[in-house]
Amino acid sequence: MKQLLQNWLVTQSQLRPDAVAIVDRGISSTYGAVERASNRLARALKHAGCVRGDRIALMVPKSARAITAMFAALKADCLYVPIDTRSPAARIERILEACECRIILAERSTAQLVEEIVKGRRLPAIPRLGWLDGGAELPSPVHTAFRASDLESFEDTTVESQNDPADGAHILFTSGSTGAPKGVVITHSNVTHFVEWAVSHFGLGSDDRISGHPPLHFDLSTFDIYGTLAVGAQIHLVPPELNLLPAQLAEFIRDAQLTQWFSAPSAVLPLAKNDLVRSNDFPKLRRLLWCGEKFPAPALIYWMRRLPHVDFVNLYGPTEATIASSFHHVTAIPSDDTAEIPIGTPCAGESLYILDKYLRQTAPGETGDLYIGGVGLSPGYWKDPAKTNECFLKNPFTGEEDDRIYMTGDLARLGSDGLVYLLGRADSQIKVRGHRIELGDIEAALHATPGIQDAAVVAVDGAEEGEKVICCAYVAADTPDLPLLVLKKKLAKALPRHMIPTRWLALDTMPRNANGKVDRAWLKTRFAQRTLRTPPKNVLTVRQSLLQKSEIRP
Repeated sequence: MKQLLQNWLVTQSQLRPDAVAIVDRGISSTYGAVERASNRLARALKHAGCVRGDRIALMVPKSARAITAMFAALKADCLYVPIDTRSPAARIERILEACECRIILAERSTAQLVEEIVKGRRLPAIPRLGWLDGGAELPSPVHTAFRASDLESFEDTTVESQNDPADGAHILFTSGSTGAPKGVVITHSNVTHFVEWAVSHFGLGSDDRISGHPPLHFDLSTFDIYGTLAVGAQIHLVPPELNLLPAQLAEFIRDAQLTQWFSAPSAVLPLAKNDLVRSNDFPKLRRLLWCGEKFPAPALIYWMRRLPHVDFVNLYGPTEATIASSFHHVTAIPSDDTAEIPIGTPCAGESLYILDKYLRQTAPGETGDLYIGGVGLSPGYWKDPAKTNECFLKNPFTGEEDDRIYMTGDLARLGSDGLVYLLGRADSQIKVRGHRIELGDIEAALHATPGIQDAAVVAVDGAEEGEKVICCAYVAADTPDLPLLVLKKKLAKALPRHMIPTRWLALDTMPRNANGKVDRAWLKTRFAQRTLRTPPKNVLTVRQSLLQKSEIRP
């Protein structure tokens, strides 16, 4: 049997059909039930005209139904494209336009969003809709391919797949510096290699109860789902609203008796900040893994002191390298609040390179650009060969055409202990609460916002270690006193919530250096000043008098 991702589900449904696979808000779905439901949906997709290589948009929130739809798309030999349903319609339009989906899978809760996207009329062809529930009646030109009630007419037996492991399994869209989201293609083989390593390295088994915290468009969820199914374990989907309710999140971990937790650190920091973890809490928890951003040492110290029975593991890797490329087990409680936590050593089949500008390896202790090579590398960006060739380079150490390395944009150094330490971004790309954000993407949206003449976005350090705060300086076009609330509402139509700046600076003119470029260093200094931490109404207006030539540093 070819190692396709859906075959893990097929195998587990044959070995233990009555075992619980997914727990979603207290409702359990067995392996047998998910297998049968995904088979019916896969046949419905094929009946609707889907063929090998087609893209299926998943415009549904994280749920057991959504995960079933993922497997159905794979069984139909298609790639699924998880959509962040909290994003503005305009952004989703751009994603759908880029990937040219054959079918949009939706449900009643997202019907209004689908209608808004279709009304935008940017799509060259309107995909047909497959409703995973009763759906809704939408006006022309929307055409419904099938509804949930139609699925019972399709057979629920195993679907024969034509895909190969090198074929794409899904496309994850990340922030793009030009304002257009970038689609990262991830293959069956990419995911298989990481999951097989992780299952062996961490000793995952059918008795594990694994968290499902990230949304489906976030690459961390890939490990949660396929790591669970590879061993016949249970995945417990974490309701999104618990991100704002740390006490309830702690109760969720206890009640679900989770054995493994995986998320960006920002998901669990509130539990430490509010002192919600008891001594020897979460007795079933064996492992806490994080990825996507730095885990501040003070919070990690808090967690490790209270949970001495838990294995704490730092994973590192961009979406382009499939979930994670390196790992580090934190075996000792950090010595102080400023301790550095390494990203460690490469996972099996992966390589880390710290190179200078000439692509030569740096000496231990020297800062360099971090590159990744190995089995996890994506084939590249969807229908963007120029960007792919810019970021995925031929490996200079082997010279082989098919051996590539990926330029992460991160700075790193090799420590005297032989471990790799991450030092931050080398460009305008940052991470906020685990989300990778291109500041240029925000600027592009601002420049397209009515009422804005000029804008620049920078990031400064926040109150917590490793935290970044997005800051925006802007010049209004016609109304110098453009209300900030109005500006935020306009921007929210183009960007998801986590990309909206939190500090603002209204200017008469944009400061520029001797080269005529926006003086970002000056802006960072202004935003970093203590007076900007609690400005009235979250905005500071700087008049022309503050922008005299003497204050602008080249």
